[in-house]
Amino acid sequence: MAENDQAAPQPKGPQFSIQRVYVKDASLETPNSPQIFTKKWQPEINLEMNTRTTPLSPEHFEVVLTLTVTVKNEEDTAFLVEVQQGGIFQVAGMNEQEIGHTLGAFCPNLLFPYARETIDTLVTKASFPALMLSPVNFDALYAQQLQQKAASATPAEQH
Repeated sequence: MAENDQAAPQPKGPQFSIQRVYVKDASLETPNSPQIFTKKWQPEINLEMNTRTTPLSPEHFEVVLTLTVTVKNEEDTAFLVEVQQGGIFQVAGMNEQEIGHTLGAFCPNLLFPYARETIDTLVTKASFPALMLSPVNFDALYAQQLQQKAASATPAEQH
C-alpha cells in the first residue's frame, strides 16, 4: 500500500505551454474622416510597441503586447489604432535568465501575429488600405533592453 502513496513524478526540464491568447483591448480612431478619404494616399506610419508581464502564479504569467500605430497622410492623422494582445503562459523548470527571455522575447513573438491581424482587420473595416506590419525581431529587442539595463546599472567612471 505504501507504494501507492508516492506523489506522481514531476516532469524535469523546461516546460512551456500557451494557456490562452486573447484581445485584451482594441481601439481605432479616425479623427479626420471622411475628409481624409478625398486625399491622395501617401501614408506615414509610426509603430510603437510595449510589453508587460504580470505573474499570475509561480508558473503562470500574463504577457501583454501593446501595438500602437499612428498613420498620417499629408500631415493629418488618418487613423490611430491600438491593440493589447494578451496571452497566459505556463513557464516552469527554467532558470531566471531563461524565464526572462521566454517572457520578454518568445511570448511577444507568439502574440505579434495575432495583434497584427487584429490591427489589419480594424483598419480595413474603417475603409483604409490593409496595413501589413513587418515581422519584429523580439530577441534583438530583448537583448537591447538587457544591455540598456546593464549600462544604467553600471556606475559611471570618474575621471
